[in-house]
Formats: sequence, structure tokens, C-alpha cells
Amino acid sequence: MGKGKKIIMGVLVLACIAGAAAFLFLKGSRKQEKKYDEIRATRGTISSVVSTTGAVEPQNRLKIKSSVNGRIEEILVDEGRIVRKGDVLARLSSTERAALLDAAKLQGKSELSYWQNVYKETAVIAPMAGQVIVRSIDPGQTVTTSDSLFVLSDRLIVKAYVDETDIGKVKVGQKAQIGLDAYPDIKVKGVVDHIYYESHLQNNVNIYNVDIIPETVPDVYRSGMSANIDIIVEQKENALLLPTGAVQSRKGSSVVMLKKENPKQPDSYRKVRTGMQDGRNIEILEGIAENTVVLMPDTMFVLPTKNGGSNPFMPKRPPPQKR
Repeated sequence: MGKGKKIIMGVLVLACIAGAAAFLFLKGSRKQEKKYDEIRATRGTISSVVSTTGAVEPQNRLKIKSSVNGRIEEILVDEGRIVRKGDVLARLSSTERAALLDAAKLQGKSELSYWQNVYKETAVIAPMAGQVIVRSIDPGQTVTTSDSLFVLSDRLIVKAYVDETDIGKVKVGQKAQIGLDAYPDIKVKGVVDHIYYESHLQNNVNIYNVDIIPETVPDVYRSGMSANIDIIVEQKENALLLPTGAVQSRKGSSVVMLKKENPKQPDSYRKVRTGMQDGRNIEILEGIAENTVVLMPDTMFVLPTKNGGSNPFMPKRPPPQKR
């Protein structure tokens, strides 16, 4: 056999192999019969929310300073203590009293006791009821009138940071749900109390602060903790719901696929009017009734592998769990 004929035969063999491979691949990559999950339209609650982040902060934060320069003699409260208006938080000696007492100590106990009774200490008094969230002094420490001795908070609230694109949806009185990064299992209900009028720039986005008042303040709440807030813009009870994947768009309309009585029948679609969505469910306003069975495409599938290869770019159904 000549060299030219060998080349021609080799080309023909390669062509046959390529054709067979293409046939097997196309055969193996043919679409399977589409699978559907049967879903019933049910009644439930659906909410439209504005989700954002924020921080736990005092609603009113008050720094307490000394009225005189002097030395701290006694501290009567610690951080976390709940105090009433007028409670004594600490006692201090003015600079003059501290010098006089130090001199009296050298003359004996009786002389010291005399001047302690004659020259009284200065009391640091709580100007409002609240919780001591900062204590920045220790006994014996010298302080001035510019030093902060304590910080009082009347109550802890959550300050939410709302994007300007969402602030129009937020209203005073709306309910909210608060979670903490530090304690994700603790959820607290709250209410929108105040929407600030001035924005601030954060990551090139205008942000408005919104005060959320918790219904209860758990003991684990601390000022500065990061929070996740869902502000409930709208909520409907007893709404007719379907999973969002059950509603399809065909020719500009929202439709659902109804269950066929006979597998040989063509697919039957019903036009519906939708309402609120929460990312998982969608509200059905018109088109079907409660308990109507609709078909939702099952997006989890694999290509056949017995007669051909599988497409590595398509998602595969996870393997069944061993029991």
C-alpha cells in the first residue's frame, strides 16, 4: 500500500472515531424528561422587610464629671448597676480637704477624725435614673473637673443604618426583629421610634440612622454590639402562598403549571396575579384557589451516564444519604 493510501485510510479512521464520539456525546447529553415537584397552594403569613445592620447604643448617654478637683475617696457603684436619680455614686475630697486630711493624719487619729467630721466629702450624685455603663475611676485617684467619672445610660436601644433607597419605606411605629452577631439565637422584637433627618456618607452611600426600641432588653445586651435588623414594612396574614419557583413568566404574564390528569396531555398553564414576595414565597392574589396542585420544575438533575458521558458543567443531584 502506498504512502498516500495510508494517509487517506488514517484520515478515514480518525473521522469515524470522531463521528462515533460525537454521536455518543450527543446521545448521552440529550435532555432527560423534565421532573416536577407537586406543590399545593397554602395559606400563611408573608412579610415585606427592609433588612439592614446596626449597633446597640444608649438612647441617652450622659457623662458624669466632678464639680471640684480632688481625690476619689469611695466608689459606691460598679458597671452594670441600675441607679435612681439622686443616688450617690462616689465620694471625693476636694484638693484642699485632701491636703488637710493628709496633714491631720500625721497628728493622730483624733485630729484626723475631727477634720473628717468638720470638712465633709463631696458627693457625686446621679442626675438621672439609668444604668452605669462606664466607671473610669478608682479609689485614691486624683481627678479634675474635666475628667469623666461615670457614664449613665437610661436604656439601650438599637440604631439601624438604612440605605437612602430603603428609607422611604420605613415609618415610625413599624415593627422590627433584632438579632445580635454575638448571640444569633436571641431574637428580640422592637418598634421604629425615630428616623433621623440628616444622613451620613458610608462607603459612598447615603445612610440614615433609625432608632429601634426593643420590647425587652436581655441581660446580654452591651453597648456597641453589632446587630442585624429586619424592619417589617408590610405583613399579611392568611395570604395564599406558593414557592417563588412555582411561578413562571410566559409572554409577559405570570403563570403556574397545573398538574395533568393524563401524562400524555400537553402542559397546562394558568395565569395568576401575584403580590408580595419575601425571597422564599410569593403571594397569589388571583388565578388559583387554596390547595390547588401546581407543578414546580425540579432544578436538581443529572445527565445519563450509561450510554455516554456526562456534561461536567451541569449541576448534579447530591448522592442519597446513607441510613
